[in-house]
Amino acid sequence: MRIHHTALYVNDLEAARLFFTTYLGAVSNDGYHNPRTDFRSYFLTFGSGTQLEIMQKPGMDDLPKPQNRTGYAHVAFSLGSRMMVDELTRQLQKDGYQVISGPRTTGDGYYESCVVAVEGNLIELTE
Repeated sequence: MRIHHTALYVNDLEAARLFFTTYLGAVSNDGYHNPRTDFRSYFLTFGSGTQLEIMQKPGMDDLPKPQNRTGYAHVAFSLGSRMMVDELTRQLQKDGYQVISGPRTTGDGYYESCVVAVEGNLIELTE
């Protein structure tokens, strides 16, 4: 068994798509639109074949996303090296994204940084 994909509802579908394709190298499909419900989505595929579905539907609740809460905490992307973690973290910070930790080596030995991106959702960058 394997996880097929993860899904994320967003308010600005095009901005979310642009973030993942620009910074994390995702390849987007052409998208899907259900005209009856106005649901829209894109499947984003990353180099390893992992997929993230980003979705939008009018009238969705957009609750605050405090860091210390139950539920999914972040999505982690392995970039391949410490240098790539450092470079992308610097670029995201330069482009106005809030870096909330790192880059650093954690107590359990991971080299990572964590960035608030895509409408307050956390993205972790690992080597």
